[in-house]
Amino acid sequence: MRLVNINYVHEGEVLARPILSPSGNILLQAGITLSTCFINRLIDLGLEVLFIEDELFEDVEIYTGVSLKTREVACAALQKVSRFLEEGRNCHAGAEELQSVIQKMIEDLLSSRDILSNITEIRSYDNYTYHHSVNTTVIALLIGVAMGWSNKRLLELGMGVIMHDIGKIKVPQEILNKKGPLTDFEFEEIKKHTVYGFELLKQNHDFSLLSAHIAFQHQEKWDGTGYPRGLKGTQIHEYGRVTAVADVYEALTSKRVYRDAMKPHEAYEYVIAHRGTHFEPGVLDVFARNIAVYPSGSGVTLSNGMRGNVIRQNVQFPTRPYVRVTYEENNKLKVPIDYNLAENPSMLIVAVDNR
Repeated sequence: MRLVNINYVHEGEVLARPILSPSGNILLQAGITLSTCFINRLIDLGLEVLFIEDELFEDVEIYTGVSLKTREVACAALQKVSRFLEEGRNCHAGAEELQSVIQKMIEDLLSSRDILSNITEIRSYDNYTYHHSVNTTVIALLIGVAMGWSNKRLLELGMGVIMHDIGKIKVPQEILNKKGPLTDFEFEEIKKHTVYGFELLKQNHDFSLLSAHIAFQHQEKWDGTGYPRGLKGTQIHEYGRVTAVADVYEALTSKRVYRDAMKPHEAYEYVIAHRGTHFEPGVLDVFARNIAVYPSGSGVTLSNGMRGNVIRQNVQFPTRPYVRVTYEENNKLKVPIDYNLAENPSMLIVAVDNR
């Protein structure tokens, strides 16, 4: 399979990975032959890329860290707990479901430690907060696993991260979904979600105090320029430091109603550029070693003019994956050529081109 910009997808091509609906359920299952009607509907939903079957890339495997089913269950449990908290109801049963699904996430990640994660599934941008929280949890847990944290700490981390934006239920939706720039007043209202979230969680005995502090601290920055308290360095709990990296990377790679998503390598570069300012260097180093900069299936252009798709990750060299070249300039090769970019230092990826 390979990743294709939806504007280059043709009628009759076969979907290689499922598409998720705004509610987190499967909208189109893998194996569906795409019609013009399907393609146009997906464009209307805001999708920009699809995984398409291609016999030249039938050996490409896409690892997203956590199974699609686990993500669906997590999203449903999160919505249930959020609804109960918003209504002031007891959410004990929902919190138990959340803990169970966090444990499943941990098990999924532990079972495939040697594979770099592509992290996110393809979905439309509606109902953003829930899916952002689930994906951020996957990234944070991936970092925690790579740091060798115990199962107890990973559970505590996961329970806090999946609820890190719960305070947004108290922020007016028209501010959260505003398409234009925020006014100073609106930004101050947004910032309050960290305090609201902390208050909601610390009053609920289903979440530990440290889990609640993730909601409180995920917008703090290593150099002290974050909010709500302007904490600096190790004043920020390590759970908060991990969540800060995961939160920003996931947000940048997600499409919103008011902006397009960054490509994974662009978001990666943005996060890395803030090493030692916004983010703790040690946490960022672990993140950099465990995220696929150029996800498998991605179309790329090389510095020698060749074009192809990433077919496999290099665990030791995340920025230099294996690429199967199928074009030289605009001429299709009769026989594709595989390159390990780690063994070809003169070859650089100069563009992402999902044609």
